[in-house]
Amino acid sequence: MKIEPIAYFSSPFGTKFGVPRQSGLLADVPGTVRFVGEWAHEEAVRGIDDFDYLWLIWGFSLNEKAEKHLTVRPPRLGGNARVGVFATRSSFRPNNLALSSVRLLSVERQPNGAPLLHVLGADLADGTPIYDIKPYLAFTDAHPEAHGGFVEKVAWQRLEVEWSREAMTDVEGWSECDRQLLTEVLSEDPRPAYQRAERVYGLSFMGYEVTFLIADNHLTVLSCKR
Repeated sequence: MKIEPIAYFSSPFGTKFGVPRQSGLLADVPGTVRFVGEWAHEEAVRGIDDFDYLWLIWGFSLNEKAEKHLTVRPPRLGGNARVGVFATRSSFRPNNLALSSVRLLSVERQPNGAPLLHVLGADLADGTPIYDIKPYLAFTDAHPEAHGGFVEKVAWQRLEVEWSREAMTDVEGWSECDRQLLTEVLSEDPRPAYQRAERVYGLSFMGYEVTFLIADNHLTVLSCKR
């Protein structure tokens, strides 16, 4: 079976580093779905604005050349214990396919007539290919009584985030919402679970290169440069 992208995703995250580990984990992360080819037509999304949430079926395009294994090391287990790849949501999958639930904020009609979907809560990097979209149906898709395996057994440790004076100066033109969003992103500890060295890290966010230092459970934002 050959599949082709029907859309591409626009995200604040320029690379996969820093992207939320699950969709909905950071509910206010904005993004847009831009359709391509024959699917860039308003008829393809007729009625979609009647739904609050959507399923995005997309590809881990940044991992296409990565080696695949039967087992992986989930961040929730500290990056040391291994479990089967199908018992995780690891991005290193046999066919690089992913599934995310996002909130549909609005549907915009562009000047050329093509639709643009504005969504919240996605865990996709900028430029990610999307292969299909389906509406989320609470009466069949939601199972609040379901067990969450090892994910429920180990608490996730959030980081305390502090902004340096230089970083605050760098983002003087930002809205408070944008700065708070980046703070939330960083508090989730974007480092790989197996990498916990005290060093300076960097991620791409909203066109800025953000550098930060992590020591113990404390993160300091050092700078935000274009």
